[in-house]
Amino acid sequence: MKSVFFQTVRHNSQGQPVVEPVFLDAKQLRGKSLFSNGDKANGLDLRLNAAGDTADSATGYQIVTDTLTYIKKQISEQKFYEVAPADFMPVAVGDGSFAANILTNRTYQVSDDFESGNLRTGANNTRLAQVDVAVDSKTMKVINWAKAVEYSIFDIEQALVANNWDPIEQKHRARKRNWDLGIQKIAFLGSAVDTAVPGFLNNSVVNINTSVIGKAISTMTAAEFATFVQTVLSTYFANTASTVLPTHFAIPYSDYLGLMTPVSSTYPNIPMMSYLEQAFKALCGPAFKILPLAYADATNNTAFGINKQIYQLYRYDAESLRMDVPVDYTTTQPNTINNFQFEDVAYGQYTGVGFYRALEALQFRY
Repeated sequence: MKSVFFQTVRHNSQGQPVVEPVFLDAKQLRGKSLFSNGDKANGLDLRLNAAGDTADSATGYQIVTDTLTYIKKQISEQKFYEVAPADFMPVAVGDGSFAANILTNRTYQVSDDFESGNLRTGANNTRLAQVDVAVDSKTMKVINWAKAVEYSIFDIEQALVANNWDPIEQKHRARKRNWDLGIQKIAFLGSAVDTAVPGFLNNSVVNINTSVIGKAISTMTAAEFATFVQTVLSTYFANTASTVLPTHFAIPYSDYLGLMTPVSSTYPNIPMMSYLEQAFKALCGPAFKILPLAYADATNNTAFGINKQIYQLYRYDAESLRMDVPVDYTTTQPNTINNFQFEDVAYGQYTGVGFYRALEALQFRY
């Protein structure tokens, strides 16, 4: 579910309105833009939340109970869609710490046709054909990130009175989850405010094919499925100038969950998933993987201007694509200037996803 910061009817001790995150359901979002004034630069983070809505008055230490109310020590934490970016792409951690940009060189062979090196033994001092190399580079912008956690003696002591949960621990967990979910979102959809930080699914250097997949694979007829299996790898191979085959296939989660559908009524015991995996592994190698990805569903990438079902064939190779995290999540020691209010900071650095051999990825959309 998507969330916005909303001014509630409650006020703080200074009489100022309290602003809190409010999670919106599909009905509330219908017909409304997630962008301020329609400007994507003012977009909001995408959060897939399974905890549901909560009443504004239901948060805080002070909760109305009676003498027969029992408060359990166990708590139910909010859940989000979580996926490890490293399962989909190489992630380099700790390389280039505190740099402002990361530059990767790419080399190219520069020479004439092979047979230009043929020699005639009767010719004297003939100038030999030469082989040379050229180099260019691709630079990825590094983003600096930091967030603080603050708490006071009142926070600590009132939580001890409530004797139900540790707010300091939960604040630190929330910040770490904010980092994890943020890196996850950047990895797949890039930045909503900086075009120099592209993601895995919306990278401008990756070619897009709109003809091979025109509907969910799980809804294809037997004939459509056979045509898809026959053409998808040959289309990818042509995209690489007939050099390599893919190692991974990222597909929308909604389609992945339907791939246990039988290939046809003639073969009711052969699911599409089994057939696809067998076909891909036979041609591309036994390590080939089909990976489900929620961000590849149109409902989860619309806020980032895509609004398409996305399928991506590619090679999992650090020389082909890579995300860098020069400084991983790091925390400072808590400190105070008045022995009443305490603060510590977590910081890190990250880049978008760079495709260094862009032709080794091919995206299919509909």
